[in-house]
Amino acid sequence: MAQPTGRRPLLAALALPALLPRRAAAQPAAPYPSRPIRIVVSWPPGGGADIPMRLAAPAMQQVLGQPIVLENRAGASGSVGAGVVAQAAPDGYTALADTAAGAVNHLLIPGLPYDFATALAPVSQMVKSPLICVVRAEHPAKDLPALLARLKAAPGQIPYASSGTGTATHLAPALLLRRAGASANHVSYRGGAASIAGILAGDAEFVFSTLPQAAPLVMEGRLRGLAVSTIDRIGSLPQVPTVAEQGFPGFDVYDWLGFYVPMGTPAPVIARLQEAAAAGMRDPTAVKRLGEIGMIPVGNSTAEFQAFFTDQRERMSALIKAEGIRVE
Repeated sequence: MAQPTGRRPLLAALALPALLPRRAAAQPAAPYPSRPIRIVVSWPPGGGADIPMRLAAPAMQQVLGQPIVLENRAGASGSVGAGVVAQAAPDGYTALADTAAGAVNHLLIPGLPYDFATALAPVSQMVKSPLICVVRAEHPAKDLPALLARLKAAPGQIPYASSGTGTATHLAPALLLRRAGASANHVSYRGGAASIAGILAGDAEFVFSTLPQAAPLVMEGRLRGLAVSTIDRIGSLPQVPTVAEQGFPGFDVYDWLGFYVPMGTPAPVIARLQEAAAAGMRDPTAVKRLGEIGMIPVGNSTAEFQAFFTDQRERMSALIKAEGIRVE
């Protein structure tokens, strides 16, 4: 059959594109969230960033009504994973879980293509993570003063581990060494689990580790806990004294885990994610397990986390400059 070529079909065809935008605009937007949410964890599995998010995920899924997909993208003190999220669409379907290192990487990594403070929007602080200074069980130092005496006897020669340059596991011992008038050789590992492996293998003598990696090994007797970095002792390891108790009053340095989305994400979406994060940190199973490994659930408001992040960025940046810390 021949196709119509009259004026009326032609006018209809010309009018159709003008109608399309109106019809598209009239369609209601899909409610958020309407598909799975990817959370990029910028550190390896099994560490102080990964464990809290895995514990929070079930409760977060219940609040959001969608699956939570965790993706570990470790490297460069968390900046690899953070960079992935910084470049993602600000639609609430890609989020970031990162440690305190995110607040200072801009000072330590030359050529970092984004500024954490302007590329990522805070949602909630997930946990506060005390650090514990540990050595192998057979190490000659029985307490922190004995370890420091050993370091002073061999200035700059004894290696110590961290989970990455500029992380809390690096800044805590750097501050302690400066205050003690001691020095040691910093060895940066790719994550907390790798730093503990270095201690067990004898490649480094001590580390200020987050609790998930170190606490079980202290309880098993494979590692010896010498000091806790927070102002208070840890409930799960009450026998381990604080750094402050052992001659360094006021010493209080710890790691923490933040939850972020790309800058420009709509406020209602951030509010939904904050609600889910808070629920994850109130979940009884998560609270119990975090307590067992010495981590403190937070799940605060977005405004509270924004103020905390700004304060930490200023304080830790000042410490890095004062101590001359740089990428090695």
